[in-house]
Amino acid sequence: MRILLAIAATLTLSSLPARSAPPDNPDPALAPWFKSLKQPGTGAECCSISDCRPVEMRQDSEGYEVKIDQQWHLSAAFWLRVPANRILREHSNPTGKGILCFTPEAGILCFVPPPES
Repeated sequence: MRILLAIAATLTLSSLPARSAPPDNPDPALAPWFKSLKQPGTGAECCSISDCRPVEMRQDSEGYEVKIDQQWHLSAAFWLRVPANRILREHSNPTGKGILCFTPEAGILCFVPPPES
């Protein structure tokens, strides 16, 4: 049964588009800041291969969790722990919100915490 579930999940995720629609009302003045976000370890632009957008998040003693929901064209929302090596702490964050760069295929590429978190 687990094998069937794994196959179904893989087929569902593989049929999803690599990128979803841009966020509602994007601010063009923030485009250079979003382009400056680089993947830890690779230096690749986070937003060139994923969607980067404000995200519902929560913080606890272990770090951050982000809510992955229908904005990424997934059928069900879920909370996902942000790996410590994906958190970009050295970036100022002009949005005032947690920013997540994510694809269903690759998962979390970058996360920028909101100011003062």
